[in-house]
Parts: sequence; C-alpha cells; structure tokens
Amino acid sequence: MRIRSKQNALGVAVLASLTALPVTPVVLAQDGVLEEVVVTSRKRTENLQDVGFAVSALTKSEIEGQFARDITDLANISPNIVIDDTAQGPGGVAAIFIRGIGVADVEKNFDPAVAVVVDNMFIGSNAGSLLRSIDIEGMEVLRGPQGTLFGRNTIGGAINITRSRPTGELGGKVRVGYEKYDTYYADGIVNFGVGENLAVKLSAAKRDQQEGFYDNDFVGRDVGRNDYQSLGLNALWMPTDSLEIEYTGQFEETDQDTPPLLNTGQNRHLFCSAYGFCSPSQDSTITGSRYKTANVGYIPPDPGGAAFATSTPDQAREAQMLATFDADTHIVEARWQATDAIKVDYIFGSYESDETIISNWDGTPEFLYGTDRPATYEQTTHEIRVSWDNDGPINAVLGGYLWDSEYEIPLRSWVGFVVPGAILDLLQNSRQESESQAVFADVDWQISDRLTLNFGGRYTKDDKETMQTGMVNASNDESWNEFTPRAGLRYEFSDNLMAFATYSTGYRAGGFNGRVNSVEEATQPYDPETVDNIEVGIKSEWMDDRLRFNASYFVMNYDDKQEELQLPSDTGTGQKTVVTNASEATIQGLELEVQALLGEGLSLRANLGWLDTEYDNFQYTDAVSSETVDLSYLEFRRAPDITATVDATYEWETSYGRAWVRGAVHYLGEHWVNVTNSPELENDAQNLIDASVNFEVNNWRFALFGRNLSDEDGYTHGYDVAGLWSYAAVRAPRTFGVEAIYEFGD
Repeated sequence: MRIRSKQNALGVAVLASLTALPVTPVVLAQDGVLEEVVVTSRKRTENLQDVGFAVSALTKSEIEGQFARDITDLANISPNIVIDDTAQGPGGVAAIFIRGIGVADVEKNFDPAVAVVVDNMFIGSNAGSLLRSIDIEGMEVLRGPQGTLFGRNTIGGAINITRSRPTGELGGKVRVGYEKYDTYYADGIVNFGVGENLAVKLSAAKRDQQEGFYDNDFVGRDVGRNDYQSLGLNALWMPTDSLEIEYTGQFEETDQDTPPLLNTGQNRHLFCSAYGFCSPSQDSTITGSRYKTANVGYIPPDPGGAAFATSTPDQAREAQMLATFDADTHIVEARWQATDAIKVDYIFGSYESDETIISNWDGTPEFLYGTDRPATYEQTTHEIRVSWDNDGPINAVLGGYLWDSEYEIPLRSWVGFVVPGAILDLLQNSRQESESQAVFADVDWQISDRLTLNFGGRYTKDDKETMQTGMVNASNDESWNEFTPRAGLRYEFSDNLMAFATYSTGYRAGGFNGRVNSVEEATQPYDPETVDNIEVGIKSEWMDDRLRFNASYFVMNYDDKQEELQLPSDTGTGQKTVVTNASEATIQGLELEVQALLGEGLSLRANLGWLDTEYDNFQYTDAVSSETVDLSYLEFRRAPDITATVDATYEWETSYGRAWVRGAVHYLGEHWVNVTNSPELENDAQNLIDASVNFEVNNWRFALFGRNLSDEDGYTHGYDVAGLWSYAAVRAPRTFGVEAIYEFGD
C-alpha cells in the first residue's frame, strides 16, 4: 500500500510501473484534501476507492502513530475484526478473526482462516504471524474470502503487509523507547547504494521487557518477561531498466517466560475443589485481579523412568517455565516489465521456525498437567504472475502457485493427577507434510466508461500426510481440490462515487488432528470448509475531497465449518479434543468507514461494524454423556455484534516545530472466547483507549504515549477442559511509554 497525491499521480504511476515497489509516505492533507490511497490488494496498484470489495488500509505514519508492538495493536484499522495474542506459545500465537471467521490455536495442523501475507509471502502458521511492527510500510485488511488471488486459507480475509524497500540513497532512521514494566526497545534502518544498480537496506531491532504484568504468588515474582531481537537485510538489484531482483532476509529470536495463564473457575471445577486451591481468579476473594496466577514451574523428570515423584513445593515454586521462538525468512522477488503492457513477477519464499515452550496448564499450585512442546516448522512457496495492463478495456492477472510445508512436534505431557505422588511422563510425536498447487486468473473488463465487470477463479489441489509415533503409531494421507470463483460489478456514478456488487468464495483445506489418543483420531481426516459471500457497497468522497465515506453489506453462507470439539474418548473413559466438520452457518453484517478533514489541523478516522452470526446446524456429541445434542443456539466466538473506532488527531505549528495530539477509542462488544460459550469465558464489552502527545523538530520526533488507558482486562484466549479446569490469558494492562525517533540522510 502507498499514498500518492493527485497532483503527482502520473509521475508516481510511471515509477511504479518500472519498479512495482509498494511505497507509503506520510499521510498528510495537501491543499486541504484527503490523499489518494493506493493499495495492492488485487496484485496490482490501484486507488483504494476503485477496489470493488471491502478493504481498509493503514499507512506508515498511521502505524507509527499507534506505537504498536505487533499487529494486535492495529486491530482498530477495520470494522468487524478481532486480533488477539492467545498466549499459547512463544513469539505470539495469532487469533485473527474477520467477520467472525478465524482460528485460535497453536497447533500446526490448523490452517489459518485469515491469511497474513508479508512482502507477498503467506505465513502458514499462527505462531509468529502477529508480526512485530518494525519497519512496516503499509498494512491492508481485506475483508471477506480472497480465494481467487490469495488462495487457500483466506476464507475470512487477508492481512497484507509490506515493509519498506531500499531507496539507494544514504539515510535511515533510529527509534528508541521505554515503556512500563521496565521495557526498553530500539530499532533502526539504514539505506545506502552500491554502484548504480544496487540498493541495500539493513535493519535491526531489540525489545527487552524485564518485568511481567502477572504476579505469581507461588513463584514469588512477576512473570511474563520477554526478550526479542531481529536482524534484516534487503537488497534491490536493477540490472536493466525493465528488470529488478529483490532479496529480503529476516532473522528473529524471542526468549521469554512461558505466557502466564489465569484460572477462570476457582471453585467450579474438579481440580480446584479436589486440591483445595487454584490460582487466584477474577472472582477470587483473595485479589479480584485478573493479573494474579499461581502456576508452578517446570519440574525436570527423572531420567531413570517414565514416572517420577514430585519435588517439594518450594522447589516447584522456584522453577521457571521458559519459551523460545526463532524464525528465519527469505524472500526473492523478480519483476520484469516485458513490454509496456505485460509484466511478469516471480516470488520465492522460505520461512522456518523453531520453538520451545514448557507450560503448566491446570491453573493450580500443584503440577497436575503440563507439557514440553518443542516444534519445528518449514515452508517454501513459489508464485508466478503475468499481468496485462495496456490502459484498454481488459486488464488481467494470470498465475500459478506452489506450496510445500512440514512440521514436527515431539509433545511431552506430564500428568500429575492420575497417580498420587507421581507424575506420568507421556510422549507423542506428530509430523505432517503438506503440498498445495494452484492456478488462478483475475480479469477486469471495462464494459463502458462507468461500468466494469470483474471475474476470476482459482483451482487448488491440496495433499497432506500425517505421521504419528509414540503412544499412538499411525499414518495416513488425503487429497482435496476446490475451485473458488469470483465475480463482481463496479459502477462509477461520478469521479467521487462508486457502487459495487461482488460474489466471492473461500476455501480452507481439510486436514488431520494434531492431538491424538488413538489410531482412529490420528488417521481420520476432517474435510475442507467453504464460504460463499455476496457483498454490495459504495465508496465515495465528498466536500471537495475532505470527506471519504465507504460502506458495505454482506451475507456469507458457511458450509462444513471446522470446529475444535471435546468428544467422548474411543476407550469409553475420558475425552478427546478433535477437529470435525460440525456445522453450517450464516453470517451477515454492515461496515461503515469514514475519514475526514474537519478543520485546520483536525482529522478524523472512524469505523463501525455490525455482525450477526448464526449456526444453522451444529450437531455435537457431549464428552460426558455421549449424547448427540444440537448446539445451534451457540454464538460464534470472537464475533462481537458491534465493533467501532473513533481516532482523531489535532496538529499545529509552533515556533520550534510541529506538534500534534492523538486520541483513539476502540469498542469491542460482548463476545465469547471459546467455541462452546463457557460462562467463565465471556468477554464483556470493552472500550480500549489510546492516546499520544507528539513533537517534531528538524529530524527529531518525540512522543509520550499510552495504550489501553482504560485498563481493560478482557480475555485473549480461554479453554474449558471437560469440567476438570478452566484457564484463560488476559489482555495487557494499561501501559505508558516515551519514544524518540531520529531520521537522517536524503
């Protein structure tokens, strides 16, 4: 995504045709009008107001102005979106829901339902996809299924992120800051040229949170510490006027405490009543705080046997639970302007992650259930696109896509509630290989000066193979294929008013369960899920381009919805957690977006989302009674009826430089955190308030900022484990910080 002024559109367009580099300068009003926003949501550069479906966009300056740690702090960009860190793993485990559709699980067998695409590469794992907000040039939220151009696992939508590109000129930026909880951070980039044809950008980042915002009364200290660092290299080689090759490498490391968990059922669950005391919860008479925990740490097993005696309570309390996450990213893009009308793009992507996490999941001061869950993940992608654009009535994009991924998780589970005085040590190794192939096309046909028809489709074939060893030894493979078409009409009533109607489809691949207790669980696949979406809307600008108003209404029909459910165990005792095609559903909603210049120095950005979700047929077998029950009365998780944002900025000139203040309120309506709507895992309505005071003089920028000033403590994740225990993770509390930025060079 980038911004360009209307006065200089031709020059930028010519440059873009040669370089195809996404650019996002600061969003400022020139000559008292809103800037034209250019996005790449359809694999081509075009005005946001010309795109015939719902897209929201943030620029570099808007992202920096929110002082975001990662994309969870950018959820207010769009209506009908919820972004949380589920705290199930190191480095951030994303729960991204658009229009009520998403996935909130750390397991690698779950394909995302909302794609996170970074520099044209799709990240295929929820772990690591929250993306630290360092050097982000622009961010687009594409709402609704994006099956044609973005492919599988975009059934809810996509988040398209671009980082800055090398400029070839000597210059850069350094940012340093300090936040509450003894958090220091620094990052920077430097650009330079090598000869006439090579531009290089180097980047580095460090963030060290030395205090956690949870208090663990049994460990005797705060928990939730986090240390992150990264290095990046971006090189752009332009051997000819028509060809450029770009390499991007990113190397990240995270070392942290295991994300703390809060007990949510102090006196209502078996573990709490049987053992006399759970971690303090929000309804506890002890503290009434959601930032108290009493989980013990990791107790190393006796290497001489599969079961071992517990250590003393003091030893347990002093132990630490640790987590690490390392990720390496390599992207190579070749862009060739073959003729004035034909452009060829090839993108190679490689992403590897290695994570470890030792967790205690029971929410008690005893070690009743814990896991050691190292995981490795690898993916490679190849995409080729041929674009035709000759300023004639027909423009098109044709392409092919190859995907290959593999993960392995040697899961070690410790069960301390079966044999008194001992802990059972259980091992299950899960491995899965996935391949995907696709061809796609997207065509714009300008029928008249005002009417444009868009149509396209994508054919996808997925292959998956699962291998389980340990307590369960089994393997199986399965294949699926799907065609996802798209069609739309766009009518321009004037230069500033456009209406659209779109039909689009989405598809999320089937798969195999990652958590298994039997051969049947390991080998029985679940089917793909699909969505049909019908959407109508308008995009408009008013008051001499000082007011931008966009609106859309949509209806989505959901088939074979994949749900993670607790079912009776195959052995007749206990329960199992599996993914199954449980339901059909209908989703409808309304989305309004406004951007306005209200007066000298005063600007406003606002959005409103209304969402209505309904299960049409949700059959479920109860884990305790083994009876089949109808759960169609349940509400979608992470799908509040109302979301809204009001974000205002006022700026003025002083004798020393430019100053501005910003305030934003983001409203999230009531919503459930888990599938089965457990009473203790419901979030009340929340008003998230952010604010900042900023001053810029010469090349320096200074800021005092606050996030979540209303101190909302809603759940970001939660789970109810068959009446044994219930736990949750909580939103970060009120935070203040200071920041300084220095820019240098051309």
